[in-house]
Amino acid sequence: MKQQLFSDWRLFLALGGGSGLVPKAPGTAATALAWGLYNLIVHLPGVSSSLLAAGTLLMILLGAPLCSYAERVLQVQDDGRIVWDEIAAFFLVLLATPLLWQWQLAAFVLFRILDAAKPFPIGWFDRRVKGGFGIMLDDLVAALLTVLILSVFYWQVAIG
Repeated sequence: MKQQLFSDWRLFLALGGGSGLVPKAPGTAATALAWGLYNLIVHLPGVSSSLLAAGTLLMILLGAPLCSYAERVLQVQDDGRIVWDEIAAFFLVLLATPLLWQWQLAAFVLFRILDAAKPFPIGWFDRRVKGGFGIMLDDLVAALLTVLILSVFYWQVAIG
């Protein structure tokens, strides 16, 4: 698998550069990778919020084809090693999260809880929508719920 991972860029991306091969909690490993990459990128000279948003949108748009491709190669539906969905979705969460480690840590924990537990409506989408689009969709819903919940807390802190 490792040789194939490094010889196929689509599989490399879909498996989060190898973070999806972590034996326990590959989704958490990929989310941690996304957190580190985001904070590296956001501090590069010339990187604006518009550029970050455009890059995140591109990651999301590439997600369904990448995840579909990985499913075909791995021959497993919604294989746990496919983690591009966590990476793209967590970039989306971080776009809407203050650049303070406390808020980002809260976002990380909340996103992982929602993604793993799959409460409604996340689980509903996860059970009904399949293929690469389905792999992406439940994580994007988890991301949106994470942003919504954190926004409520943020406004409580700001107003309260």
